[in-house]
Parts: sequence; C-alpha cells; structure tokens
Amino acid sequence: MRKVHQAIISADVRSLGIFLAYASCDGVFAEERRPDVATDINELISKLRSSYDIQTLKNHPLVRAYRDIMWRLGIDPTKVRPSSEALIRRVLRGRPFPSINSVVDSCNMASAESIVPISIFDHDLVKEPLTLRRARRGEVFVDFGGRERKLSGREVVLSDANGNILHLYPYRDSALAAIRTGKTNCVDIVAYGAPGVPKTTVLEAVRKVCTYLLKYYPNASCSQPSLAH
Repeated sequence: MRKVHQAIISADVRSLGIFLAYASCDGVFAEERRPDVATDINELISKLRSSYDIQTLKNHPLVRAYRDIMWRLGIDPTKVRPSSEALIRRVLRGRPFPSINSVVDSCNMASAESIVPISIFDHDLVKEPLTLRRARRGEVFVDFGGRERKLSGREVVLSDANGNILHLYPYRDSALAAIRTGKTNCVDIVAYGAPGVPKTTVLEAVRKVCTYLLKYYPNASCSQPSLAH
C-alpha cells in the first residue's frame, strides 16, 4: 500500500473545535454504476426515508452541530447546507441519490449514513501534507462546475502542499483532486468534525467509506482511520 498522506490542522482552526479524521485505500477502481453499489444505494435511500423527516432534520444533533459552526464562520446553513445534510435532504425530497462512480458513491453513502461531511480524493493528485486551515484573503476556490469564488479569509479550507484548495469546509469539494472514473486506484478519505461532534463518530464515518470500498474491492487495502494533529 502506498504511503498515507499526512494531515494537519492549523492552531486557529483547532481553536474553533474543528477537526478531521482520514485514511487511504489502495487497490480500488472507480467504475461506473456497479450493480452491487446500486443495490446498496437503494437500501440506504429506504433507510434514510424511514429515519428522517425533512421538516425536523435540522434539529438532529449532528446536523445542528455543523450548522452552528457554519454560522460562526459567516456561512448561512439555510442557504448552503453541510454536504452530508444536503445528501439526506436530496433523498427526502424524492430526488435520486447522486451516482457518479463506485468510489465517490461509497463516500456519499457513508456521509449520508453517518451525517458527517466526507471528501474523497485521488491520492496521486494530492501532495502532502493536507492542511485544514483558515483561507487567505483573496484565495480562489474553484468548484466542480468550474466556478471561481474569491475567499474572504473567514472560511476554513483543506489544502495540499501545492496550495491547491481541495475542500471548502464543510460543504463543497473542488475538482482539483477529483476521483477519475476508470483511472483512480488509490484514494484519500477525509471526514470533518465540528464542536459537539464526537471524534468517534468522525472516525467511524471514515471507517464506513473503507468498509464500502473493501466490500466492492476485496483485494484493496485501507489504512486505519486516524485523527489529524
């Protein structure tokens, strides 16, 4: 297995109570629409619809925790949802669960199931260390659609050693290290915590992604989930 990328948290972000857990999995292969993934997505959809109500979802302790930290960062979570909440709301509204490829789907299923925002990156497109830090005023974040956003400096971002901003906490990934269907075979998994969210919950969220990937790729190998320091 290739070396797990190191992840660190800046002191000012740590003081906010924000943290992350991470792991790497090697020997996976990002395939489109595997039948076994589709079956698991359908089972998850049924579980989510029987467990949550769209009117009361905002009161769930984990949803509340991520919303609270977004308010502190100057982000209105009634307009921009934490990524895990957005997935659940999509399902509760009767919209299809997003299916991109087997690897991204594994991440999204684990995120919706755990209510923890999770990113998954192509290991070969990231230069370590990964750093969760405050944005620098004027830095530019580019989302999956290619839209650019100039950051104010209040935001928290995940960047790599090249300065590439990979994630805008806790709701949006960039395309800079996106999983490549038919090409990616080693991934970095990052799950994001917030004040009031147990560290064990975030570690378990990473473990859920690994469990899905190992189910679909029994010959893959995953590192043990770790907390960043």
